Amino acid sequence: MKFVDEVTIEVIAGKGGNGSASFRREKFIPKGGPDGGDGGRGGSVFAVADRNLNTLIDYRYDRMHRAKNGENGRGADQYGAGADNIILKVPVGTIIYDAETNEQLFDLDKHGEQVTLAEGGSGGLGNLHFKSSTNRAPRKFTYGKMGEHKQLRLELKVLADVGLLGLPNAGKSSFIAKTSNAKPKIADYPFTTLYPNLGMVRTSPSHSFVIADIPGLIEGASEGAGLGHLFLRHLTRTRVLLHIVDIYNIDAEVDPIEKVAADIESIVEELKLYDEELYNKPRWLVLNKVDMVQDVEQFQQALCERIDWQGPVFAISALNGAGTEQLIYALQEYVDSVKAQENYASDEAAGLIEYEDPRFDPNRQISAELADDPRFASSAPTDTSKLDPRYDPNSPEYDSRLDPNHSDYDPRIDPDDPKA
Repeated sequence: MKFVDEVTIEVIAGKGGNGSASFRREKFIPKGGPDGGDGGRGGSVFAVADRNLNTLIDYRYDRMHRAKNGENGRGADQYGAGADNIILKVPVGTIIYDAETNEQLFDLDKHGEQVTLAEGGSGGLGNLHFKSSTNRAPRKFTYGKMGEHKQLRLELKVLADVGLLGLPNAGKSSFIAKTSNAKPKIADYPFTTLYPNLGMVRTSPSHSFVIADIPGLIEGASEGAGLGHLFLRHLTRTRVLLHIVDIYNIDAEVDPIEKVAADIESIVEELKLYDEELYNKPRWLVLNKVDMVQDVEQFQQALCERIDWQGPVFAISALNGAGTEQLIYALQEYVDSVKAQENYASDEAAGLIEYEDPRFDPNRQISAELADDPRFASSAPTDTSKLDPRYDPNSPEYDSRLDPNHSDYDPRIDPDDPKA
């Protein structure tokens, strides 16, 4: 299936039905009064993130999505039926922009997340709503409102934990095929990879992470050369980048250290020109094809000194799997630690963290009796002149057993504690 990561679509919500101006006409009821019903609601257009999709190919040729209009109201208090909504399923990681203003509207980064792309128009009111003691036969009604009409651009940024960087034929596809369940195309010519590949790496029954492989970068990619610049956006959501380098040199007249150093510096420069945030992401250096080099440790040491590399470095062979297991487990440990930090930060922001000792909870609620006690303030008091010397950490009479913010605090001997 062809990989499509950017499309432009048109969404048109349905118009609300018109209200009705009708009067009750029945035998023996000469003045039945107004009975016009309201118009139905127009259909809306929604987008839902679905983790079972991995491309926007469905919207490459089906670009217009028009919801139906609501039915008009009728007499005898009959309200018009509301139109059905349209739900567009998109891959997780899809960003929705306004195609005219280029404003980002939504970022669907969670499975099942739903947003409204175009709101359907509300139905009009029938004359039943306009009757009063002074106007018993109203002929007034309102028309249904028009639905929203938008031109939208959908852009997919795949959600992966690890992104692969490197020149064409560096061994990125071989690496992802060796370590994950992905089956990318592998050949001995440049630009074998024409679109991103995702692979799931499982290190244990309960631990796994996702690797994203994009087409190889070449010099000038930030200005449009090659294919890799078209897919660099997919690396912006990753937690760590693996810079895979081919260290095998077939030209005996070229210094292999200088050649590899030049390859690394060219890719780093393209990252910096493309996106400063992507350039500052954690990046690990992976030396591939070590089975073709005699003294790998000496080569690795000389290369790191040449480019002044201070980050993690691994030597592997994507062909026979040498060194890949150590790299995979190191990635799993790093990804788990980053996820734990992110989850803790989100839970803390949402107030879901439960502290074993409530004294260290920044969101703790102080009882009314102790609300004016400076010892229970969430931050250090700026004025300690009114503080009892026994509670002032800067006083020689300070007693840590009476300080509620100290681990030695004992409420049983605190004379100011209402529960003592």
